[in-house]
Amino acid sequence: VQLQASGGGSAQAGGSLRLSCLVSGRASLKNGVGWFRQAPGKEREFVAAISWSDGNTRYEDSVKGRFTISRDNAKNTVYLQMNSLKVEDTAVYYCGADSQLPAVIRYDYWGQGTQVTVSS
Repeated sequence: VQLQASGGGSAQAGGSLRLSCLVSGRASLKNGVGWFRQAPGKEREFVAAISWSDGNTRYEDSVKGRFTISRDNAKNTVYLQMNSLKVEDTAVYYCGADSQLPAVIRYDYWGQGTQVTVSS
């Protein structure tokens, strides 16, 4: 199983970005994909997760109403649409599999990370 995150970049506060996570070997996965982020000097924290089977989602409180996680099973890709970006959203974003839980330890596979920088 390999995950490849992409779509990061720079945005102004209030702007939008969309991240993608391409999952190779998805057939062997049973649960789902999560997005996490890690700011300099901080621990990796949960952002959102989605189930492969029923599309059930969960979000960290600070991103509810601003971020949307979705999946395209035919393309083996999970997306994170980020709207109304804030400076505090600045971090390296990682996608992980195979879980829907908001805990790093539950994920066995990780992508390489993509930088998101939000300026005021």
